[in-house]
Amino acid sequence: MKFTKKIYSVPYNRYVQLQFLLRKKRKEIVIFLEHTSTLTAGSNYNIENLLVSEEYLLERGVEFCKVERGGDVTAHEVGQLVIYPHIDLKKRNITIGDYLKFLTDSLVESIETIWNLSVITDKTKPGLYLASNPQKKLVSMGVYFKSYFTSYGVALNLRNDLNVFRMINPCGQDAANMVSLQSLGLDVSRQKEEEFIQMFSEIFIGKMNEFDKK
Repeated sequence: MKFTKKIYSVPYNRYVQLQFLLRKKRKEIVIFLEHTSTLTAGSNYNIENLLVSEEYLLERGVEFCKVERGGDVTAHEVGQLVIYPHIDLKKRNITIGDYLKFLTDSLVESIETIWNLSVITDKTKPGLYLASNPQKKLVSMGVYFKSYFTSYGVALNLRNDLNVFRMINPCGQDAANMVSLQSLGLDVSRQKEEEFIQMFSEIFIGKMNEFDKK
């Protein structure tokens, strides 16, 4: 399995086309990228959580995409780190539950190591939240499983300004509860971002390979 360095300013629909090709070839790879301003609506999308019209979005250059992943509506912005693992669960004999645990644990471990910040899950809603204030959400999650092959993934609010989130109720929640590492006063330099990407990749791929040996 390979992983890429971060790719900048990727239109959302370009990734949608790419993940289709990756699934068709069952090519395993972990991609790190940054999307241009986009709202995405998952399979459980509630239209009431979109607080502005699509015309309003067009005027401000915000793309609106309906996608196959799980979850409601969320936002992508410049400065946000998006992680898309593409894993062949059938080949590795990994259950969906195991995969989600490996993905979540890898994020928790990497964030705590790089930024000395504790984040936790909430059984009632997707994502990762501050351990010190469980209402505050740092990481959005929306994974798609088809033919035992994963796509889509997670979005870590790094240095994005969170303005696009204010156009929605992200995953049905109050946008005021969204936080970024920058808003918490943490170091969000490119160097720290690269350290996180390296660490997450090593931990996550290590978990995949370790399980594969069992």
